[in-house]
Amino acid sequence: MTTPSPIAILGGTGPEGFGLALRWTRAGESVIIGSRDPRRAEEAANRIRQQLGPSSRISGLENAAASAAAGLLVLTVPFEGHAGLLKQIKTAIRPGTIVVDATVPLAASVGGRASRTLGVWQGSAAQQTAELLPSVPVVAALQNVSSELLNSDQPVDCDVIVCGDDAEANRAVRALVAKIPGVRAIDGGKLENARILEQVTALLIGLNIRHKAHSGIRITGLPDSSYNG
Repeated sequence: MTTPSPIAILGGTGPEGFGLALRWTRAGESVIIGSRDPRRAEEAANRIRQQLGPSSRISGLENAAASAAAGLLVLTVPFEGHAGLLKQIKTAIRPGTIVVDATVPLAASVGGRASRTLGVWQGSAAQQTAELLPSVPVVAALQNVSSELLNSDQPVDCDVIVCGDDAEANRAVRALVAKIPGVRAIDGGKLENARILEQVTALLIGLNIRHKAHSGIRITGLPDSSYNG
């Protein structure tokens, strides 16, 4: 399946967004790093060009401009800025754009513990996105992937569970996720399951703090056809 192009990553100057931009650019995708500050976005894009070469298809734009140019939009922003950003970019998003939400509503965003999630009225950050952007398909994915591993040169030993109510969008996102070496993508069902993915992230953060590691999850016992399909 062809990935909608280009891919815009809002929050792409942060560790997770930058890691995803690096991995997908390396895989040959056309990527736009989005930021509130277009200068920071272009600086981040230049860092990837320096790593991968001048022919890399990577650029940096302000968030609304990145959203307007994208065929697939990935949200990797802190939860405290989540709703405000969506309201800002809502009118810029093109019809048919797939929105992938990797946001986790961690209590750390309001001064609490990073190993605990906040209650979200809609059920999850991804469901909040679907409510605020009702005209585009929203998919939840990538919450449980370590940003440290994404920014390394090593394969990422992690499964990514992809949840969404639009089957075609879900398939497109699984195909994109599987382009990260080491990652397997699994259909996790409806968007309402995103709340579980977000809570698992808080659990993994607690494990990483306790064991000084960069853990992920693997799902066992499924047939081979369950992965990346």
